[in-house]
Order: sequence, then C-alpha cells, then structure tokens
Amino acid sequence: MSEPVKVGIIGLGRWARVLTRASKKSDKIQIVAGYSRSQEKRDAFHRDTGIPVVDSMKAMLSDPEIKGVILTVPNEQHLPVAAEVARAGKHVYTEKPIASTLTDGLAIEALQAEHGVTVTVGHSARLMAGVRRMRDAIQAGELGRVALIEANFSNERALELTPQTWRWYKDRAPGGPLSQLAIHMFDLVHCLGGEIDAASSVSSKLSPVGAEVDDQSLTLLKFKDGKVGYVGSCWTSPGIFSVRVFGSKGLMHYEIDFGVWDTPDEIHKTASLYIQRGKDGFAKREVLQDAESDMFRSELEAFAGSCLSGKPNELSAGNGNVAVACVYAALRSIDNNGQLVPLADVVDTARQELARGSRHVA
Repeated sequence: MSEPVKVGIIGLGRWARVLTRASKKSDKIQIVAGYSRSQEKRDAFHRDTGIPVVDSMKAMLSDPEIKGVILTVPNEQHLPVAAEVARAGKHVYTEKPIASTLTDGLAIEALQAEHGVTVTVGHSARLMAGVRRMRDAIQAGELGRVALIEANFSNERALELTPQTWRWYKDRAPGGPLSQLAIHMFDLVHCLGGEIDAASSVSSKLSPVGAEVDDQSLTLLKFKDGKVGYVGSCWTSPGIFSVRVFGSKGLMHYEIDFGVWDTPDEIHKTASLYIQRGKDGFAKREVLQDAESDMFRSELEAFAGSCLSGKPNELSAGNGNVAVACVYAALRSIDNNGQLVPLADVVDTARQELARGSRHVA
C-alpha cells in the first residue's frame, strides 16, 4: 500500500475539524500540519485533533513533504492564500465557493497554468451516493431524455444572523442563500444536467432580523441542450436538501436530512431515494436504497489523487467557476427584474475585470 499524501490545512475553524475527521477515515491523505494566524485557534485545533500546528504559513509551505494545502479560510481570502500556496508549488484545495467573486475565481483557476499545480474545489454534494445513482441513471438512459431538474437547499440561517456574523452583509454573502446554499445546487444541476446557458432569478427579504442580505431566492436555469431547471433556497425554514430529475421515461427524487450534513456517513440512513417509471403514479414508485458514502472523505481523496498525478479532478476550478457564474448571473438578473442573463456575459465581465487588474465584479 502506498503512503498517504501529506497535506497541510490553513484556517482552523469549525470546517477544518469536519474535514480533519474525514481525512482520518482515509488511507490516501494525511493532514500533517495546521496553520491559523490566531495562536488561540492553533492551540485549540492541536488539542482537539492531535495534528501538529505551525506558527507561520512559510513554515508549512517550505516543507517538501507537504504536497498540497487545504484552505478553510473565509471566502474573500481564498485568492491571496491560494496564490501563496501555488507559488510554493503546492496543490490547492479550497472549500466552496472557489472564491467570493467570479474575478477571484478565474484568477485562482489561472494559478494552475501559471504554477503547474491543480485546484480542487469542495463542491462535495455531487459526490453523495444518491446523486451518483441519479447521474448513472441519466447517463444510462434509464430516465429517457431529461427535460427538467429541480433542486432546493434551505435552512434557518437568516433567523440567526446578527451584525457580528459575516453572512449579515451583502458584500460578504451576496444574495444571502443564493451564494451560500444555492451555489451547492448550481454545481449539482451542472453535474446532472450538463452545460448551463443562462439564469433568471428573483429574491426577497422576509427574515425579521433586519440583515442586509436577501433571504429568499428562486433561480430558473436554461441549459445549452434545451432542458430547464429550478434552484430554490429559503433561509427562514427548517433545513432541506433535495433534487428531482424529470425525464421522458421516468423521474428520480433524492432528499436528505440536512441535520446530518456534517456527518455524511449517516446520510444514507434517513435519505429518500426513489424512481418513478413511465406513466406510473407516485404510489408505484420504486424506493431505492441509498448507499453509504462520505462525500468529504471522497473529495479529499480526489484532492490527494490530483496531488499525485498533477491532473485536475472532477471537482475542478472550471466547475467551481460555473457555480459562481450562476450566482452572478442570478444577481444580475435580480437587479434587472428577472431578465434572463447568459452565463457567458458575466464570465466576460469577470475576465475584463481581471485583465484590468481588479479583483471584484459589480
């Protein structure tokens, strides 16, 4: 058996612990060093995980045994930290989204060619066993021609916001659940449905707490091949994560308990997965057993594979930027009363901003 790929992790908050737990279930990747600017966070992370910490990013990046670095820093820090990691010749894993702006996301994608490294983006939802079963059914023609995809990711986050939380602010969480939850589903429907052409979106602010961000979001998607899709996200309701695919020969439905999101090896125990064939009614649906899987371990193992091969994996920077482009197309649509916005338009704007040296897209 080959030795696990040794990696570091930068940003030692809650999500660092989630990924660290996942890494300890794998024989393909090993987190050997952690770093945060905060001594308190370094001490707590070492105490909680047993993983050594370093007192500077330079100490981590100068270690020749470390082949890649996991970033769980705030979204706006993804580009500057990823750039330092890439300049050191280390492969990059960044938690989703790839960046807080599309311009930053494209700059991160460009680091690959500039420094000869790979970028993996933590859009792990596409790795859940139920989603893979849906994708397999689509590719095998089991559902016939797919015409419509529905997805919804909602929770109660907007009811808990305060001015002390970064999600309160429009510039840090654009569109509220649009950039925080719906972005998962944009990647998911891209995985299941293929290339996305344009987006039309509306939003609303209904939470009583008074945050800057909108808290309700509905986005319609038009795919290159003619199919259509819907992504909804409510930030003032109990948690739900569901996706439904409609085809000429059948439909499939997959829904999980959002309450076990942080423990993905538990998801299959309560998930709902079924296929409804032909003209059969709901009562004749075939209930399928969701297989056990761990999307966080799987994404880390994909990252380890890229560290070894030097080749991008499915969780690519390009796919990560498609999800962010969907967010920005939706935001532009909201500003224009629901007008259909081609993804190519927001990508072109971002490329122009990048060429001018600006990191932000209006």
